[in-house]
Amino acid sequence: MSYFIPFLCFISAAALSAVIGLFLIPLLRRFHFGQTILTEYGPSWHASKQGTPLMGGLMFMISTVCIYMLFAVKYYSEGLDGFTLPTGALTGLIVACLFALIGFADDYVKVKKKQNLGLTAIQKIILQVIISAAYILYLGVRHGWSTSIQLPFIGTIIDLGFFYYILALIIMVGFVNAVNLTDGVDGLCGSVTFVVAAFFTVVAVSVYNSEEDAILFAALAGSLIGFLVFNWHPAKVFMGDTGSMFLGGMVIVMGFELNMPLVILLAGLIYLIEAFSVIIQVIYFKLTHGKRLFKMTPIHHHFELSGYSEVKIVLLFSGVTLLVCAATALWLLI
Repeated sequence: MSYFIPFLCFISAAALSAVIGLFLIPLLRRFHFGQTILTEYGPSWHASKQGTPLMGGLMFMISTVCIYMLFAVKYYSEGLDGFTLPTGALTGLIVACLFALIGFADDYVKVKKKQNLGLTAIQKIILQVIISAAYILYLGVRHGWSTSIQLPFIGTIIDLGFFYYILALIIMVGFVNAVNLTDGVDGLCGSVTFVVAAFFTVVAVSVYNSEEDAILFAALAGSLIGFLVFNWHPAKVFMGDTGSMFLGGMVIVMGFELNMPLVILLAGLIYLIEAFSVIIQVIYFKLTHGKRLFKMTPIHHHFELSGYSEVKIVLLFSGVTLLVCAATALWLLI
């Protein structure tokens, strides 16, 4: 399989996402869908970002859906004889959109109440668990309830039994929230996820020879490039939870659709670092009765307070992701 079709998807999605942004951003301003900044959740200078349009994630979400549907129409229009499960990529895209709906509700509450807090944590977790459990059920039916996984770099295949489903649920819910935490610096979440999407596109083409998956992942990568035109520092629009939840869902889909759940832990290393920095900070704070290990979490704020510019943080975190993805791709291709 060649890279020609995925490359066309990438270019088309980048162009469409950028064009959507030209119309969406003024519309968000007109309806006063702006971010409310509370400095206790970030460096004090982030106050200058007050009112920046929110829900910009609709740009790459709409673009990804449209380009995938355009290029992959043959996969869901052929062979519909009686009851058949939707294609894996299409189902995964639906799952990502469901996560985006949670984010949209969260963004809407923020805008309506003019505050930085939307849905409660428990509300989001419950909804995320329901969607993740439904997706695990779909994967079980589709893959014959296989509970075996391959250990990265080692190559050993182990059967986890019922524990596989528990692990899958933890990874799914955990990564959706970890990707959400990574969205705190202009261009950061979009840039890191672009690298991850590009990596899975290469894997889909070169390792699994799956054109449909490659189309979806390439469409996401291209859509993020179009979005970054407006989200690069200084950002003209934020993706909001609408966008970050969609990206979290897509990261999950990219790993589980190719039956590589543990590879998500490698490709998504930055997401894990962001999430664990928060967990470690909370535990350390409680154990030491008020002391902090990091200046502020998630850890990108620690780097900001240590003197790193937003652009330097994005380049550093994306560079780390690129190195890890390159090493993982090399292992898979050898």
